Amino acid sequence: MSHYKIAPSILAADYANFEAELKRLEATGVDYIHIDIMDGHFVPNITFGADVVAAMRPHSKLVFDCHLMVSNPEQHIENFARAGADIVTIHAEATKHLHGALQKIRAAGMKVGVVINPGTPLVVIEPVLTLVDQVLLMTVNPGFGGQAYIPEVAEKIAALAQLREAKGLSFDIEVDGGIDNKTILSAKEAGANVFVAGSYLFKGDLQANVNTLKAALHD
Repeated sequence: MSHYKIAPSILAADYANFEAELKRLEATGVDYIHIDIMDGHFVPNITFGADVVAAMRPHSKLVFDCHLMVSNPEQHIENFARAGADIVTIHAEATKHLHGALQKIRAAGMKVGVVINPGTPLVVIEPVLTLVDQVLLMTVNPGFGGQAYIPEVAEKIAALAQLREAKGLSFDIEVDGGIDNKTILSAKEAGANVFVAGSYLFKGDLQANVNTLKAALHD
């Protein structure tokens, strides 16, 4: 598997045909399926829960990268483990017990991710970086697809990459929001290696768009 990973967001797919969409995505050679879980409380939108993840699981062997945009995510971790999630990423802003919640993800047998919004400083997650496999930096404000990439987040990506090196850690740096064939270069150059893309991929020819992103990463 390449050091760089493409993670299509199922949020931009056809909700009525998840089985077909998963097979279509798998055929493109992407690495992850990024699944945005929204509760209508932590963010204003509502998407789906663990039952939908469980329904999708038999139809794909790809890594299910579940991004929980929910309040008190520690209450839902076991459900996503049972549903077949491979990675569960939770917002530092969404729980008063971040350290314990991350430990709970690991104990449930999944890879551990932490995420912060564009306005949240890195210092908030610095105490838990030794616990995680992945840090997701939102490059839009969470809650809706189709938003424009916030270029200032590139500075935070670079600072996180420097912090990772200084601490001798090896977690992935994932970015989510407004990723296309141009913004992916900014995020890559800053130090990201996992790229969530939704609207860009699903508009037009899916395979061609995946290929364009891969080409941008390997130029």
